[in-house]
Amino acid sequence: MKDTEYRCGWVALMGPPNAGKSTLLNALLGQKVSIVTPKPQTTRNQIVGILSDRHAQAIFMDTPGLTQVRGRLSKTMIQAVWQSLGQAHVIMPVLDSHLYILHPEYLERDLAPVAEALAEDTRPMIVAVNKVDLFADKSRMLPLLTRLGEMWPRAEIFPVSALLKDGLPQLEKLLCSCLPVGPAQFPEDQISTAPVRFMAAEIVREKLFLHLRQEVPYSVAVDVESWQEDAERGQTVIHAVIYVGRPMHKAMVIGRGGASIKHIGTEARKDIQELLGGKVHLELWVKVREHWTEDAVFLRELGLMAE
Repeated sequence: MKDTEYRCGWVALMGPPNAGKSTLLNALLGQKVSIVTPKPQTTRNQIVGILSDRHAQAIFMDTPGLTQVRGRLSKTMIQAVWQSLGQAHVIMPVLDSHLYILHPEYLERDLAPVAEALAEDTRPMIVAVNKVDLFADKSRMLPLLTRLGEMWPRAEIFPVSALLKDGLPQLEKLLCSCLPVGPAQFPEDQISTAPVRFMAAEIVREKLFLHLRQEVPYSVAVDVESWQEDAERGQTVIHAVIYVGRPMHKAMVIGRGGASIKHIGTEARKDIQELLGGKVHLELWVKVREHWTEDAVFLRELGLMAE
C-alpha cells in the first residue's frame, strides 16, 4: 500500500456533553457546521461535516453528548450516537481535560461504560483530550493521560485545544492516516450533508441557547416553515417557528416588548446571511406545544427521531 493512495472514511465524534465536539469539528473544517454554546447537550442529532484535501476525505459524525438523561428525546439522542459508531471507520472520543484534571473522580463515571462497550472493538481510535488551553502547567495532564492510556490501551491519546486550534494539523494528519484507502464520497467543496434549511434552524436554536436561561433552551425546537427566494429584492425570505413546551416559556422567548426575540432574530439573521452568502429576511414566531419532547410523530417531523 502506497502512502500516496487516497483515503476516505467515516469518523464518529463521541463523548460526554460539553467536551467540545462541535467546536473541534468546526475548527477542523474551518467553518461552522455544528452549533456551539456553553451549555451541555446542545447537539440533538447527528451533524455530518466533511474535511477534504488532496490526499484524504474524512467524514465526521458529530453526535449528541453521552449522558444519563431521561425522556424520549434523550433516548433518541443516544440512539444517534450508537448508529454513528456502527458505520464509523475511526472512533474519536472527545474529552474535557480541564474537567477531569479538576475532578478525576468523574472519569470513571463518565467514561468507564463507554470504554467497556468499546473494549473489543478493533477499529482505530483517537482520543482527543480537549481544552488544554485552560491550564498553563501541562505536567498536570500526566495522571489523566496515563489513566486514559489504561482505559484505552490501543488508542492514540492526543491533547488538543479546539478553541485555539493547537495540535489540530497534527491531529488531522494522524486521523487521515487511519482512514481506509478508497475514493472520495463527496465533492471536495462540500462541507456538510445537512440541508441549508436545517442549518438555518440550528442557527436560530443556537441563539436561543445563548440568550435564554436555565431550562428554557432545552424545551425549544425550531422548524423552518417557509423558505422563498425573493429575486426582486435579492434576498432569501425565511419564516421559522420556535416551539416551546410551556406558555411561560413563550413569554420568556419573546421578552419584554419583544426585545428578546428581536435580539435572537438579529443575531441569527447575521449568521444565516454568512451561511448563504446573501441577504436574508428572517421572521420568527413562537408557539406553545406542550410535551413535544415526548411526541414521537413531532420529533420525526423535526428530523430528531431515528428511522
